[in-house]
Amino acid sequence: MTEEIEFILDSTEESMIGSIAHLEKEFLNIRAGKASPAMLGSVFVDYYGSATPLSQVAKLSVPDARTITLQPFERNMLHAIEKAIMVANIGFNPMNNGDLIIISVPPLTEERRRDLGKQAKVEAEDAKVGIRNARKDANTEIKKLEKDGTSEDICKSAEDEVQNLTNSYIRKVDELLVSKDAEIMKV
Repeated sequence: MTEEIEFILDSTEESMIGSIAHLEKEFLNIRAGKASPAMLGSVFVDYYGSATPLSQVAKLSVPDARTITLQPFERNMLHAIEKAIMVANIGFNPMNNGDLIIISVPPLTEERRRDLGKQAKVEAEDAKVGIRNARKDANTEIKKLEKDGTSEDICKSAEDEVQNLTNSYIRKVDELLVSKDAEIMKV
């Protein structure tokens, strides 16, 4: 194969790997019943006028499977952190005891589990769209090379390779979704 085709295949696979990595990151934000600091990954606190990730203004810990505690690095940040958690609308009711913020992670209801399952499916579908877009871009580049004089056999072989990559990464998305769905539905 030509160097251009190798480059197209490499960049296509890189893009597909990026879609998988993004999906895994999004799946971390979908809680599955057990307390985890990742549940607060989308919370940003107003820290002297700038939106700052919660993990940069407080120490997060998980003393047990149903509790998350936050120890602010600066005591005057307690109320700002509490407010940020409420505004993030992630279903938690923080309690402030003057030193710590304690979050009790409620057990998931059946309805909430189904909603989270749907959310996981949406994220998986977004990843598949990203993978298919990478395939489309690669095939467009291959067609351009064919018009510019690259052998038809080489181009056909490259398109087959792109399709094989697409199939394998779509399978990975499906496997991740099955795993996440099982995690969500486990009581």
